[in-house]
Formats: sequence, C-alpha cells, structure tokens
Amino acid sequence: MLDKIQRALNDATDFIKDQANTLGDSAKGKAFEVIDDWLKIFPQLEKYGLKVNSFAMGVALSPSVEAELISSHEQFPPERLEQILEEVKGQTAISSVFSTIRTAYTLHRKINAELKDPLIVVIKIKISPEVKVYIGKPLID
Repeated sequence: MLDKIQRALNDATDFIKDQANTLGDSAKGKAFEVIDDWLKIFPQLEKYGLKVNSFAMGVALSPSVEAELISSHEQFPPERLEQILEEVKGQTAISSVFSTIRTAYTLHRKINAELKDPLIVVIKIKISPEVKVYIGKPLID
C-alpha cells in the first residue's frame, strides 16, 4: 500500500515538474516573440533621432531586453511629436514610445521646470513592455 502511495506521489511530482517546464518554455517563447517584435522598431527610432546609448539582455524565467536611447530636446518640439505620432499611427510599439515622450514633456511643462539635457528613453522589453522617459540624467533609478 505504501509503495502505491509513493508511486502516485512520484508520478504526480513528475507531472507537475513537466508542466512547470512546459509553462516556463512557453513563457520564454512568448517573451522572445515580444522582444523580436519590439527590436524591429529600433531602426525607426534611430531615424527619428533617438540613438541607442546602451543595450542589455537578461535571461531568466522570462527573458528581457533593456535599451537606453538618448537625444536632445530640440529634436522633439510638440509639433514634431504630433507629426511623428501621425506617421506611426497603427504601429503600437513605436506609438507607445512617442506618446510616452509626449506625455513626459506635457507633465514636465506643468511643473515649470527647466529642460535638462539629455532626453533619455529607457525601453524594457519583456512580457509587459515598459517605456520610461527621463528629462535630464537620473541620479537614481
């Protein structure tokens, strides 16, 4: 009787391990799909004046890529951002980058602070991509 219980527990444990590995592989596959889709926008970002300053890749249960892009504020006056957003309408990834830049500038104007160089855009590509915009060099992140 104890042998049957032990075998049942071992079978259940093996099944759970297999399922965890399958889910892990599935999550990795999805993460790499998301990363691949986002990497395609970097040449466009460069054309619009955002230059890659640093690039990193993290491999874990869920792989990720992080890129820091820099530019000057003169490249993105409000009219230019609106023009870019019109040009990239329907392209989710690149639209989210420029709409985040526009929002950061809008909020920055509301606090009446001086624009400090450079403009830094950090893109973290993972299952849920994240775009962060810095106006000036951050001291802490």
